[in-house]
Amino acid sequence: MITITLPDGNTLDFPAGTTSLEVTESIAKSLAKAAIAVDLDNKLHDLSFGIEQNCTMNIITREDDRALELIRHDAAHVMAEAVQELFPGTQVTIGPAIENGFYYDFYSEEPFSAEDLPKIEKKMRQIIKQNHPFTREIWSRTEAIEFFKTKGEHFKVELIEDLPEDETITIYKQGKWLDLCLGPHMPSTNHIGTAFKLMKVAGAYWRGDSNKPMLSRIYGTAWRTYEELDAYLKQLEEAGKRDHRKLGKEMELFHFQDEAPGQVFWHHKGWTIYTELLAYMRSKVRNHNYIEVNTPQMLDSSFWQASGHWDKYRENMFIINDDSQGENDKNPYALKPMSCPGNAQLYNYGVKSYRDLPIRMAEFGRVFRQEASGARHGLMRVQAFTQDDAHIFCSDEQLEDEVIEMCNLIKEVYTDLGIAKNIVINFSTRPEERIGSDEDWDRAEEALQKVLERLGMKWVINAGDGAFYAPKLDFILTDAIGRQWQCGTIQVDMNMPTRLEMSYVGEDGQRHTPHMIHRAILGSVERFIGVLIEHYAGKFPLWLAPVQVVVATITGATEGYAYKVKNALIKVGIRAELDLRNEKIGYKVREHSSKKVPIIFVLGKQESSENSVAIRRLGSQSNESMSMKDAIAVMKSEATPPL
Repeated sequence: MITITLPDGNTLDFPAGTTSLEVTESIAKSLAKAAIAVDLDNKLHDLSFGIEQNCTMNIITREDDRALELIRHDAAHVMAEAVQELFPGTQVTIGPAIENGFYYDFYSEEPFSAEDLPKIEKKMRQIIKQNHPFTREIWSRTEAIEFFKTKGEHFKVELIEDLPEDETITIYKQGKWLDLCLGPHMPSTNHIGTAFKLMKVAGAYWRGDSNKPMLSRIYGTAWRTYEELDAYLKQLEEAGKRDHRKLGKEMELFHFQDEAPGQVFWHHKGWTIYTELLAYMRSKVRNHNYIEVNTPQMLDSSFWQASGHWDKYRENMFIINDDSQGENDKNPYALKPMSCPGNAQLYNYGVKSYRDLPIRMAEFGRVFRQEASGARHGLMRVQAFTQDDAHIFCSDEQLEDEVIEMCNLIKEVYTDLGIAKNIVINFSTRPEERIGSDEDWDRAEEALQKVLERLGMKWVINAGDGAFYAPKLDFILTDAIGRQWQCGTIQVDMNMPTRLEMSYVGEDGQRHTPHMIHRAILGSVERFIGVLIEHYAGKFPLWLAPVQVVVATITGATEGYAYKVKNALIKVGIRAELDLRNEKIGYKVREHSSKKVPIIFVLGKQESSENSVAIRRLGSQSNESMSMKDAIAVMKSEATPPL
């Protein structure tokens, strides 16, 4: 007999081999009808899965968030069947569920196009309506290879041949169609529902290798209900309007060129946002007793070997003279992908005492990381960027309070920047591939657990997603249209200080190893600006707007007064521009509004004679009249950066 523990703590005993469906039916027939899968010891399984040992069991229905992954995975299988029915001779490769949807890669002599999507989608709906059950079979390696060879599915054959010899080969069938798959799946195709849509076709190399065949990748999205699907499609539409690349061009903020892949050409207006944001961050870290430092951008590889990055991160680093080094030559150099080894050298310069701790060391460091061309995406993923990095060196007794202080600083910054709503912290624990002892990982994870218990913020476990050297707290932000972004991070590192021979003299006169806490708030400054552009749809708060006020004239007779107003604005620190063109004022307002200028001072004969201005705010259809003196005082007050 086996014992199954339910979420409420009750237990049920069954003979070994009893299926998950049979267990569910014993609880309630209605529950079995609603069930689509089960979670056994935190792993999803088909309802047909035979349970062989004691376990905990959670029954998954469509209302469960995990149902989305199953719906999308099953939809990918149905799409593959539809494609092969409509386009005989097409080979299937892989088709996973992804965030918000799914895709499948196909090999065909004639690539697919967007015009093919409606008929594929129609065929999918027909297959779903047939309600074919998903059934799992185990095949021998030889049987599977021979079957797919006979079908001409050469990519599937390659996948099977690359599996370990002892790997179980599982096949899932839906009607007459089948695929190599680990599962799990829902009971039948009908459980997918019809709240799905095929989105686009793209090219993708087989296994991401440009030397291998080009495949057609068809993307789709699938949801539990039409309401969820409609909400997602509306979010996509809104995201398209807010796309930072589109707004960056319209607002003249930045551009990219092939001659400098993944590197930003900042225009004056974009650079203004950049420098204002860094000035704000410098003020923040000074107020929180950080010292600011700067370290070289190119370091000898011995530093990266000592820190552990060389073994774990080398493929993402730009190596200099790597191929030309002889056996007796110097080590190759690398452009730094992060600032931690450089900050460690600053710490190691001179003897440190317990009285010196904590040392809060901030660096707005320029870093470089190799990214595949297909992964680069505007400001969101570049190859050269500035990271608002910091490293805090502290004692055991100071560790928790320092992390709490960092969390409070991060929340303070996000509040100032208007993006603090619904912050969630991901507690990312030790990955399988890591450095350091289990004892050190235990201590670091225990410290972060205690911090979260004290903090009172929403958090979730993200098991196995820590850095290779440390567990971490990742701060997830939700923007104005509901998308989530991971920006800030705190990592408690008990490995690098030992590897880099860091120490301090304790109160007992003995040498001790400090803790090293890695901290970023914005993360990549470039990426964070991209997030802010999309969050605000380009309508920045006044203190961060690249052009804060445009002084626009109605007639040429007010030109002299316009210069007077502009100069008065500049004198109090307002970023102001003149628009003296011989155009109608309505045209000028529309043009500057399209470039997201927050304030327009409209000047006509009346304003000139009265020493006043008509204030037009972005998004408003009316003007507010005010004396020039009062208007400038209001602008100065509103444009003051958060303290």
